[in-house]
Amino acid sequence: MAQFSRTWWGQRFIAALEEFTDPARLGRGRSYASGGRILDYTLANGTVTARVRGSINPYFGVYKEPIYTTSITIKAISSADWKKAIRQIASRADLVTKLLMNEMPDTIEDAFSGLGLHLLPHSERDFETDCSCPDYANPCKHIAGLYYLLASALDRDPFLMFELRGLSREALHTELVKSPLGQILSSALKSDDVLPEVEPVESYYTYPPREPDAVIDSHKEFWTGAKRLPAAPSAPSQAGVPALLIKKQGDYPPFWHKDVSFISVMEELYGRVRTKNRQIK
Repeated sequence: MAQFSRTWWGQRFIAALEEFTDPARLGRGRSYASGGRILDYTLANGTVTARVRGSINPYFGVYKEPIYTTSITIKAISSADWKKAIRQIASRADLVTKLLMNEMPDTIEDAFSGLGLHLLPHSERDFETDCSCPDYANPCKHIAGLYYLLASALDRDPFLMFELRGLSREALHTELVKSPLGQILSSALKSDDVLPEVEPVESYYTYPPREPDAVIDSHKEFWTGAKRLPAAPSAPSQAGVPALLIKKQGDYPPFWHKDVSFISVMEELYGRVRTKNRQIK
């Protein structure tokens, strides 16, 4: 089954729909949204209007595939309430910053809840729907399909929700920039950084420097070189055997019952073994 919303605001929109719509019609609505039956839709004055391909149904006297006109209107917020909500939004830097960067803040509802308002729909009272199909139920499967398609559109552009509530993106941006905090943040987002002047160059590729070829006087110099090679380093002197494990026991460990030092005896033994191995090589 297609997933029609991946954002929190789109899922909240669908959750409001699923609270008051028959599950069977929701299933058919999802198939309409994903099956290409919604031919097109437009948004104007807070109302989404679509042309939807219906189904042949002799029970309702439909013997030819019809085209229905379906509309969804979300209850608009009054101009006076919008002024109050914008005043609340403009007082918080986190909300203003994200909105000016065309992002939907996850705490946007905080600015509305204190005023007894909400941006995202919460119940059936937030919607006004209509369809020209003969189905008596509202919302019908055509309206449900348009709901799901609208949720996908909100995923791509969350500011459609503001337009559906009666405030365009341009009006929202203008009102936020008017506030003192909005002016500061807007100027910071539009800071004109002076780029350093760069002198024009013929090419940005680097090339290795060319050096003149060396002149060789004889074949001997070619094979042996102009300078004598340094003498081979002398072989390093044979390092003594530290015998750390033996030295840990000390000169007279508990198992050593002779008067001579255990370490001196083992050093002599190590020396003999080393000399014998050298002779074998």
